[in-house]
Parts: sequence; structure tokens; C-alpha cells
Amino acid sequence: MIKINGLSKTFKKQLVINNLSTQFNDGDKIALIGQNGAGKTTLIRCILGQYVYEGEMEVLGMNPRKDRRDILREVGFVPQTPPPLKMTVKELLSFFTKLTGTPKQEFINLAHAMGLAIEDNYSKPFFKLSGGMKQKLLIAFAIGRRPKILLLDEPSANLDPQAREILFDLLQNFREDSLMILSSHRMNEIKMLVNRVVEMDLGNIVVDKEVVPEEVK
Repeated sequence: MIKINGLSKTFKKQLVINNLSTQFNDGDKIALIGQNGAGKTTLIRCILGQYVYEGEMEVLGMNPRKDRRDILREVGFVPQTPPPLKMTVKELLSFFTKLTGTPKQEFINLAHAMGLAIEDNYSKPFFKLSGGMKQKLLIAFAIGRRPKILLLDEPSANLDPQAREILFDLLQNFREDSLMILSSHRMNEIKMLVNRVVEMDLGNIVVDKEVVPEEVK
């Protein structure tokens, strides 16, 4: 689903991703791990077409920069830091419903499952929600559309214990043919979800191995 060849990304002369080559396949459930600054979030944002980069990348056979709109129709994304959107919750719900063709009720049901009373917050601008409420809403939008690729950057951040448990239950029952990449520092939470571990350090992949859930430490 994703092919990467010689990917490099530099910010202000600092090399953040260093000539990285790999591929991620349908059915892969990947734990993307590494210290802060290892390049995990930068890699995810290159996949999303948010950054200009050196090297080659294909996502679903398309170029992330040139075909970004088409790619994003098939990708669900939960960022580590929610964007400061001024749209109201109701406007966001309508936007994602039209963008993805997903029934509105699917998003609402997922928000309820996560413990978010979405209707009570329709008139609130997204940026004024609490951190936990933002995270729950973004998760509902990402999972509700049942995308081919699911990118989750520290998805359990700001979630209460009950919502965390529900999130990982939803992920465990997500479509088997999808590609799921979870960047997380909480390996104990995602160890039952993944079948591959990719560890990054200083912009390089230093570990890439297939695992069974019980093997992930």
C-alpha cells in the first residue's frame, strides 16, 4: 500500500529522515516506535503529503504530493496534536460526512461509544473543546469512514482509561485488509494489535520485524 525509496527530509539543515526505504502492506498492523525526534511523525506527515521531501514514495499507487486529495479519501488520520480548527462540531460533522460519503450516524455512534455526547457540543468551535473531547471526535472521524490506511499518532493521548479501552477494542476489530500504523509510547496498550514492529532512530529504521502479539515488549 505504501512504497518508500530513498526518502529524506530536512528541516533547517537538520536531517530528520535519512535515505529511508521500506514498504507497508495491506494487513500490516504496525507499531511505529522510537524516541522523540526519531522521525516518526515526520514520516507520517510525508505519507499524508504535508511535506516536500527528497526520494520516492507511492501511497496506493499515487504520489502523496500530486494526488493528495485522492489519497486522503482512503486514509484516516489521528494527529498527536489536534489542529486549532475554528469550525463548529456540527460543521465538522457535515464536512466529514460529505467528504467521505460516510453516513453521519456512523460518526455519531462512534463518538457516543468513545463517551462523547457529540450533539451537546454541536455549537462549540473545535478548538474550544477539551483535549479529550478533540481526540474522541478525531478518532470517530478517522475510524468511522473505514479507510484502507489508518495512521494514528499517539492516538490514546488525552483519553480517559475507559475511552482508551474502547479505542483499542475498535482497532482490534477494524477491517483486516487495512494498513494500520500506530505511533505510540505505550507499547503495553498496542501489543495485542500489531503484527509488525518498526523502530526508528535519528531518521533511520533500525528494527523492522514481524511479530505475534505476545512477542511485543
